[in-house]
Amino acid sequence: MRVGILGTGDVGRALGRGLAQTGHQVKMGSRDANNEKAKAWAAETGPAASTGSFAEAAQFAELAVLCTLWSGTENALRMAGPQNLAGKVLIDATNSLVFAPGAPPGLALGRTDSGGEQVQRWAPQARVVKAFNTVGHAHMFKPQFPDGPPDMFICGNDMGAKTTVTDILTVFGWKTIDIGGIERARLLEPMCIL
Repeated sequence: MRVGILGTGDVGRALGRGLAQTGHQVKMGSRDANNEKAKAWAAETGPAASTGSFAEAAQFAELAVLCTLWSGTENALRMAGPQNLAGKVLIDATNSLVFAPGAPPGLALGRTDSGGEQVQRWAPQARVVKAFNTVGHAHMFKPQFPDGPPDMFICGNDMGAKTTVTDILTVFGWKTIDIGGIERARLLEPMCIL
């Protein structure tokens, strides 16, 4: 499958590497098509990896993965072009966190809204599935824990999209628990703080 990664941080690089290692063609997108961090990731990941702008990654993708800091998420989706994500599975690995000096991270949205719901509104024709947001990047691909395989919670409004994401999670080494529609991201996003 052709996968577009939207974001060049630790999460994007970890998920992109895992997807390339499991046989997918992966294009990492960023604000600048010549992003040095993305180019270094592609060089180390191998021939299944390439880079481009957010829009190029979204156009390339059959499935996209959103891996941005919350503060840049809306702009990244705008630059990717919601029309380029229409009808496609969009894995939302973001968390709606805000950071203040000297304080632990807090939620920008909660109780009556969530980042997952906002992403669905910003990309209204994408098939958004919240996943990977409850675990650190070091454990996203082939996690090894003493008590065996962990569980990954997902949510979204499209059953077919959730099946696609569950298949990826299984290959990545996760058991999947579907907790319902995208509004259930209100429960998942605080878990990253925990």
